Amino acid sequence: MTSFHDIEFEIDDPVALIRLNRPQRLNAFTYDTLAEIRQAVDEAAADPRVVGIIITGNGRAFSAGLDMATLAAVTEAGQSGSTSDPDQLPGLFSYLLEVPKPVIAAVNGVAAGGGLILALASDLRFASEDASFTTVFSKRGLIAEHGSSWLLPRLVGTGHALDLLWSSARIDAARAFELGLVERLVAPRNLIAAARAYVEDLAINVAPATLAETKRLVYAHIGCDLRSALEEAHEAQERFVAGADAREGAQALLEKRPPNFRRVP
Repeated sequence: MTSFHDIEFEIDDPVALIRLNRPQRLNAFTYDTLAEIRQAVDEAAADPRVVGIIITGNGRAFSAGLDMATLAAVTEAGQSGSTSDPDQLPGLFSYLLEVPKPVIAAVNGVAAGGGLILALASDLRFASEDASFTTVFSKRGLIAEHGSSWLLPRLVGTGHALDLLWSSARIDAARAFELGLVERLVAPRNLIAAARAYVEDLAINVAPATLAETKRLVYAHIGCDLRSALEEAHEAQERFVAGADAREGAQALLEKRPPNFRRVP
């Protein structure tokens, strides 16, 4: 397993846990931090022991976004540093949408700017009651960056999204839960345990291959017309209903036992 400096990374079947580990800087991102997160996610995605990936922060912050020195360098250069690879989605953490495993942001403290983007690009958000959220961008002379103009309205609706993006208001965890920005609100001491329990339940009861295909279909169909979505889902269902996982699921039901699904990289 790769050794990291800005993050802590561990795999404990069925969970890969990534902890942002720059607490003295509120887990702000440098280019090295961003590269390490990507490397850890890639390793977790490739490891068949891993059913789900949890990302959290050490200390009192989830992440305050880009480190001030990095942000200054970006604005001085006049460009964001996003990928120019036409085969890769632009924007911070957009690759998480294509990871074929559930990604859960366990938001333990403030999630601001790029830290909020990390939470938005995750599939689910579990928030500590101590967490808070702010977009920040408008107060830095920036627009709704890195996919937030696509992700945020789909979670909270257009009006709430514009309000959060325009005002850069900081909202607490209870308000974020009320808006639908987070899916679980958890006592601070139980945050990681709750996220881990969720992944463990998936590992016992759900086929990893169906998790991956369902995630792919959901994101692909957000901007799709109904007929295209139905046709693609039908084609996928035809493949899965004839597969080993479907046979195992039916047999487990008949025998009244937990299923023994294949793990997949």
